[in-house]
Amino acid sequence: MTARIVLGVGGGIAAYKVADLLRRFTEAGHQVRVVPTASALHFVGAPTWAALSGQPVSTGVWDHVEQVPHVRVGQSADLVVVAPATADLLAKAAHGLADDLLTNTLLTARCPLLFVPAMHTEMWEHAATQANVATLRARGAIVLEPAVGRLTGADSGKGRLPEPAEIAAAAERLLRRGSSADARSSDHRSGLADFSGRRVVVSAGGTREHLDPVRFLGNRSSGRQGYALARTAAARGAKVTLVAANTALPDPAGVDVVRAVSTVELREAVLAAAAGADAVAMAAAPADFRPASYVETKIKKRDDGSAPTIELVQNPDILAELAVGRHRGQVVVGFAAETGDDTGSVLDHGRAKLARKGCDLLVVNEVGAGKGFEVAENSAVILGADGSVTEVPYGPKEALADVVWDLVAARLG
Repeated sequence: MTARIVLGVGGGIAAYKVADLLRRFTEAGHQVRVVPTASALHFVGAPTWAALSGQPVSTGVWDHVEQVPHVRVGQSADLVVVAPATADLLAKAAHGLADDLLTNTLLTARCPLLFVPAMHTEMWEHAATQANVATLRARGAIVLEPAVGRLTGADSGKGRLPEPAEIAAAAERLLRRGSSADARSSDHRSGLADFSGRRVVVSAGGTREHLDPVRFLGNRSSGRQGYALARTAAARGAKVTLVAANTALPDPAGVDVVRAVSTVELREAVLAAAAGADAVAMAAAPADFRPASYVETKIKKRDDGSAPTIELVQNPDILAELAVGRHRGQVVVGFAAETGDDTGSVLDHGRAKLARKGCDLLVVNEVGAGKGFEVAENSAVILGADGSVTEVPYGPKEALADVVWDLVAARLG
């Protein structure tokens, strides 16, 4: 869909990366009006923004007064994205200050607001900044969590601007969700941020159980479905922890990523993150078994042609453990990659697994050639412990993720 986007640019060094974000918006066919702060122009000049957007650029309310820009820019927008959202900008937005064109636009906009913070770790963690973020989220704005990485100078930590591709993806998800409703109402904005104030945990990818320094037992899970769940939850306002096992995907914008390799490591990370979470979605594919012992040196071929015997032991059942240990009100979602066989169909096995695991929802999908693993699209049937059955037709994994979160939201109340 083609949309009218206001791109607010704050006065931070990360402003140079926003030029790439602007290019992505325009190449997607969107009409973009860049509204920088005066400080932002110290980093990237107005001619750059005007040339890339094809739209006039101004910072104050006194340019083209006859067009009443301090009102019209926000009123006509389908989405407002602020990147980088500095500590100063977040404070002004939270307190309703309006001393330039961008802050006036934030007050007049009735469309979704997406803030993408970038600042030094100490500034992000300061109690004042956290209070301002909480205020904005409570009003229905989406405030992404900053990424972790290299900051200005030699500093590293949480506060880095997420990659432009991931910011653009988050913006597109907001536009898609908002396109079917009245984007001019404040109730609609709150509905888009229906996970605001919620904490969710998502696992993704496939674990590896090492046999020796070279070989491991693993599976084909790419992590795409888990990453889609993490992205869509963040775009709906959730604070998301993604526990990723052996994936090669870029970190989703606004998501805290924890790495794991083996099933035991995945279990430790998921259980630690789930302790205070409102919902947990176990989309990862942990190995059911691991070698009983690890061989320190590479296992060599035998001259007689015989193969070594590898003793396996069973791994912990993370989903069942989450379901048993969940706190009151927490929603646990499991995933079942199934194939039919002589003992039953895909859904037969799914229903048996739902009863066995004890989770609230189980996403059952058939796997095989071109299905489930290593593909961008999927279909599924979501079984509820309450007897509900929700069929999700073949389509993007983000669409399936949104259906999952819709069902979770209904159970969170």
